[in-house]
Amino acid sequence: MSEILWTGEQAAAATGGQSSGAWAATGVSIDSRTVVPGDLFVAIRGANFDGHDFAAKALAAGAIAVVVEQDFAVDGPCLRVADSLQALIGLGMAARDRTQARIIAVTGSVGKTGSKEALNFVLAAQALTSASKGSLNNHWGLPLSLARLPEQATFGIFEMGMNHGGEITPLSNMARPHVALITNVEAVHTAEFSSVEEIAQAKAEVFAGVEPVGMAVLNRDNDHYHRLADAARAAGIEQIIGFGMSEDADFRLVEESGDADGSSVTIDIAGNALSYRIGIAGHHWVMNSLGVLAAVAAAGGNVGEAARSLADLVAPQGRGRVHHLLLGGHPFTLIDESYNASPVSMNAAFEVLGQALTGVGGRRMAVLGEMRELGSDSATRHADLAGCIDRNDIDLVFTAGRDMAHLSEAIDPARRGAHEASPEDLLATVMAAIGPGDVVMVKGSLGSRTGVVVEGLLVATELPGEASPRVVNGH
Repeated sequence: MSEILWTGEQAAAATGGQSSGAWAATGVSIDSRTVVPGDLFVAIRGANFDGHDFAAKALAAGAIAVVVEQDFAVDGPCLRVADSLQALIGLGMAARDRTQARIIAVTGSVGKTGSKEALNFVLAAQALTSASKGSLNNHWGLPLSLARLPEQATFGIFEMGMNHGGEITPLSNMARPHVALITNVEAVHTAEFSSVEEIAQAKAEVFAGVEPVGMAVLNRDNDHYHRLADAARAAGIEQIIGFGMSEDADFRLVEESGDADGSSVTIDIAGNALSYRIGIAGHHWVMNSLGVLAAVAAAGGNVGEAARSLADLVAPQGRGRVHHLLLGGHPFTLIDESYNASPVSMNAAFEVLGQALTGVGGRRMAVLGEMRELGSDSATRHADLAGCIDRNDIDLVFTAGRDMAHLSEAIDPARRGAHEASPEDLLATVMAAIGPGDVVMVKGSLGSRTGVVVEGLLVATELPGEASPRVVNGH
């Protein structure tokens, strides 16, 4: 049986609400579509939806009770509160107060979700670990993730994201981390910031809530390392661990050998060599692994065990996950990078694609959606991707969206697959182009909807050994 997270009495104390009867929840949800029996459903009022409209559906799906605001009528067990979002925050803060878990906060311009998932993977092999699911990293995602933190957990890992300055400070104060990991600072979300220095300042807000005697884990190779280190010290953090290729890094990359399936890595930790294998391809994953191992050390985990676990690491969905498929009976490889995109992560993905092993006669193909939130430089920064495409000898490039048209125009015509207004319009063309042995990478910001290409390919294709096209994710 699942552990009880909240009783009606505990939830009422955490939120200042009134519980109708006795109940015990084993999970917390704010989405009626994902409710499982035993969940406490919190009816959040959002800009485009009102969770109260789905309270009955949540109860029908097995929710043990629903958190609703005072004026809402519900036929079932409930916790009545003045404000449902504040109630969720109250649950999160109460969960943080009662746990003895070592808390790791993860932020950064790129790599934060992958690093969070890797931390969860390696630490869960050592002790009870709880982590944010997906990208639940904002003003409601973070308290929801905290509310799911079991009191008995040894480690808690929570991602913190932002689009504007001032967003991470309240998240850090809520989570009160013992370790703050900043993967890097890059020119991402530039539509909302006048400089990368401002982005660094916003990322440094993660230090605001760090517990006394807490630690910061920083990318020693990043241009903004010293700015971040100074901000950490100003917040009262005395212990700073640097990772990277720099001679001054505490977790220093000594050697890496990459292939299509991952990388073999040797690092130096205070004069001691540690060699391990990471099961995801790409130099950026090697760098992520250094930050992960440094954070494990800072949180009191076993670094050697964590390094060994990395060999079995699988890329999260939409962030480099590899699928080996059949289309019309012919094999091809799909690399799903459809969840997010920035100039930095695009270039890293092109490098992975450039190293990918094709079958006999196979080609390397990129299907690209727009990078969002780049501001007035967006057109130029899309066109600038052409150089990395050339360097990695990508054979065909398919693009979708207004700004991606600038890249389509900038690349060598011999590499130009097709350009369409939307990924939906591109899907049929991509499917028709795929041949035996091809490697197809799909990448774009979440808002560009390149995920529909991934879903379309998964639905229409087969796994080796299957007799018919598959149905995935409910489609």
